[in-house]
Amino acid sequence: QVQLVESGGGLVQPGGSLRLSCAASGISFSFYTMGWYRQAPGKQRELVAVIRPGGNTNYADSVKGRFTISKDNAKNTVYLQMRSLKPEDTANYYCNAALGGSANWGQGTQVTVSS
Repeated sequence: QVQLVESGGGLVQPGGSLRLSCAASGISFSFYTMGWYRQAPGKQRELVAVIRPGGNTNYADSVKGRFTISKDNAKNTVYLQMRSLKPEDTANYYCNAALGGSANWGQGTQVTVSS
């Protein structure tokens, strides 16, 4: 059974930093494309960043230069380091594991950027 468990969300002031983690189980982690998505109230879920099995990464334009996705295959964990956070980064952040036509989601972790 696939499980993706996110952690690290919380309340942070504008300009602050957070690091999200997603621990995966039940999958051959190193073969999967891992991603972070986010959904703000009243908005559609959007891609934030992905990291492919070989380590290639892609980012949404809105987070380039501020967020960094990384993974540790030995720990079956993907991370999202978020810096220079803005109020518009406030959302529920979801971890995704994709391989071929399959996609698996975590339950999300809330990030709130507010003074």
